[in-house]
Formats: sequence, structure tokens, C-alpha cells
Amino acid sequence: MTETKEHTYKLRVYYEDTDAQGVVYYANYLKFIERARTEFLRNIGYQQEKLLNEGLIFVVNGIQMSFRKPAKLDDGLKIKTRLIKLGKASFHFDQEVFSEENFLLCKGLVRCACLDSKSFKPVALPKELLDGMRSIL
Repeated sequence: MTETKEHTYKLRVYYEDTDAQGVVYYANYLKFIERARTEFLRNIGYQQEKLLNEGLIFVVNGIQMSFRKPAKLDDGLKIKTRLIKLGKASFHFDQEVFSEENFLLCKGLVRCACLDSKSFKPVALPKELLDGMRSIL
């Protein structure tokens, strides 16, 4: 895999994020890493609303997750996002969720694709976004 610049997104665990055992419900990690990817794109100058206005959407077409240690109510989390692969209409992220003490809690590999919002067929990433992503690879 290629070394890339990474983006860090911080958040706090709220009561709504936890399950009956008082730990973060596993599916909520998907929400957390989604927010981090959105902020990653915002950081390189591209917002979801702009994408929608261009008639494009991003979809997750594959994900692998591994869970190592639970997060609990009120924990601070850091999500590190790295773009690791870039194609004409697709891109892959490596994402890791860490505790404030820097323990790895969860790791994910997320494959995304760019689609036409009406036909749901793959289309090339907008040049501005493609260039922004290339600049960090």
C-alpha cells in the first residue's frame, strides 16, 4: 500500500452510541468512520452538497472491519483516515479508530465508488476532486 497523508477526526461517545453493556454498539463505528471520510473530503476542498449538485453520489461498495477493544460512554475517539488507492471512478480508504490514550479500537478498509445519481452507474470522479485526492497520494 502507498503511504499517504492522513486526516484525523475527533468525536465523543454519547449515550445514544452505546448498547446494553455500556459500550459502543459495533454498527455505530460505521457512522463514525463515515463522518471522518466526509470531513476528509471537506479538508481537501470538496463537500457532499457540491457532489449532489453535480448529479453524483458516493457509495460504499465494500468494507472490512475488525474490532479490537471497546469504546465506552464519554470516551474521546480519534479516527485516522488515509486514502490508499485511487481509480478513475473509485477510491479506497484505510480508517482506524483510536482511544484518546492511542489504543487501536477498530480498523476498517472501505471501498467507495462514484455513481451517477439517477442511473446509479459508475462515472469518473470530478476532475477537481480527483486532482485533490491525487495531491495527497
